Amino acid sequence: MKILIADDEVSLVNFLYRGLCAEGFECSKETALHNLPDRVKREKPDLLVLDRMFDNDDSVALLPALKQLSPAPMILLLTALDDTSEKVKGLDKGADDYLCKPFDFDELLARVNALGRRPRAPLDAEAKKLQFANLELDLESRLASITENGRTEELSLTNIEFNLLNYFVESQNKVVTRERILSRVWQSNTDPLTNIVDVYISRLRQKLPKATGIEIATIRGNGYRLKALNNTNPS
Repeated sequence: MKILIADDEVSLVNFLYRGLCAEGFECSKETALHNLPDRVKREKPDLLVLDRMFDNDDSVALLPALKQLSPAPMILLLTALDDTSEKVKGLDKGADDYLCKPFDFDELLARVNALGRRPRAPLDAEAKKLQFANLELDLESRLASITENGRTEELSLTNIEFNLLNYFVESQNKVVTRERILSRVWQSNTDPLTNIVDVYISRLRQKLPKATGIEIATIRGNGYRLKALNNTNPS
């Protein structure tokens, strides 16, 4: 699960970032409220852990617009405002859950995991397809295809292989670790003490046509990265 942590308290953001990354989540952080809409549009996090107050600015004002995005992130609102009317206001504006400060990290983690089990809102027609170089993923039909020289070849992928390729395309040009892959594709935050990730990446590489414009590169000591070849730019 991809999590964006947004709070103007830098020490808290860094603490949550370290803690959630250690639990296997893919995290990023933001400390300026005015940057938040663009960050959410660009990164498409599954979950936004959002502080209620940024100095004198109330982040609740952004919730309706954030919930109109496709896909819309789930929102866990953090706040020192524990009045019932304030909680109701945040939930009415679009927050999925509410956690009052100060809080225990274990409780936050439990709420994050609970939100992660909720079904996401359906994608709109445009978001149902992902493109990287000459690879296209149709998320509705769960089909992957490569187009070369005007010819389109459909890839025969298992469910896990499709989910793995989907994660690489969503993270295109970024290095993803085995831990993040386990968390996203297998929904596991523990090391299974096997080479299952390596095995499935090997299988996926074998199924990509030899002449395709992409490859799954091994970044030694860090993980893997989907990259375009021959200066092919991702769409």
